[in-house]
Amino acid sequence: MKKILIVEDVEMNRDLLVQLLEDDYELVEAADGREGLASVKSETPDLVLLDISLPEMDGYEVTRAVRADDAIKDTPIIAVTAHAMAGDEEKALEAGCNDYLTKPIDEEELWAKVEKLIGG
Repeated sequence: MKKILIVEDVEMNRDLLVQLLEDDYELVEAADGREGLASVKSETPDLVLLDISLPEMDGYEVTRAVRADDAIKDTPIIAVTAHAMAGDEEKALEAGCNDYLTKPIDEEELWAKVEKLIGG
């Protein structure tokens, strides 16, 4: 079973993602950017769903740190964020995210992006 790391500081949002994905993937959760980065290193997930607005380190910092580490640099990352202004998606992609998903989460879009990056 493939493993997804969910890095989200709002428990309600984290719980929603868990409910949507728990039947098909092994899930690991982190509540802030620093914990999320440590979990990418220790858990070696197949995919990271990464909130951008996080305590400790924001999602951009986490993404840049992942991309700078040879051991984990190829880990796919989907930015999951309420930031939906013009330029926000480009900023996430420039930081190194593979894809971008806005909140509130569209379940079909989430599944399509996850399957595109790591399969079912």
